[in-house]
Amino acid sequence: MASRPTLPMSNPSQSSPSPIATPAFRTFLSRVSSSIRHGLSHRRPWSELVDRSSMARPDSLTEAYTRIRKNLSYFRVNYLTLLALVLALSLLSHPFSLVVLLSLFAAWAFLYAFRQSDQPLIVFGRTFSDRETLLGLSLLTVIVVFLTSVGSLLISALMIGFAIVCAHGAFRVPDDLFLDDQEPANSGFLSFLGGAAASAPAVASRV
Repeated sequence: MASRPTLPMSNPSQSSPSPIATPAFRTFLSRVSSSIRHGLSHRRPWSELVDRSSMARPDSLTEAYTRIRKNLSYFRVNYLTLLALVLALSLLSHPFSLVVLLSLFAAWAFLYAFRQSDQPLIVFGRTFSDRETLLGLSLLTVIVVFLTSVGSLLISALMIGFAIVCAHGAFRVPDDLFLDDQEPANSGFLSFLGGAAASAPAVASRV
């Protein structure tokens, strides 16, 4: 009597690996969050920013430029916060653009940045290499940013934010401000970019 062929058995306790490297993603978010908090801790008091007694019209374009340069150095974190607020309000007022932008970020995160290197991307039965995935996401980004309303919305929001910053910097008299010339150039609100990039070495190794 012939024995029955042995059927392959799968262990239900062994789950399939996640397509996204969850620890790396959590580490990235943790580093970004801590770096943003560190950057915001260097912001100046908002009362100094809106002090009406320190407002005066500049006598010339040269004086306006000097004021803007000094105020940008002193209130850089406050100004970046204002730019982020203007950008956030613009996106919230256009829900479709917000959804499209969030979907684009999610595509970069799940399909490329934090996808495990040993997990190939398979779409409709076709396997895509990392270079093909990068090219496809880059093309998708160009289409979304330059061929839809998202790009014009971002540009208009940034222009409005820069106009507000430049107007405040030109009219704010910086004579009462104490600038710290010894502060490192790479410190501040945007320093989280370097720390966040270091938390995702797999991203750099793909390019």
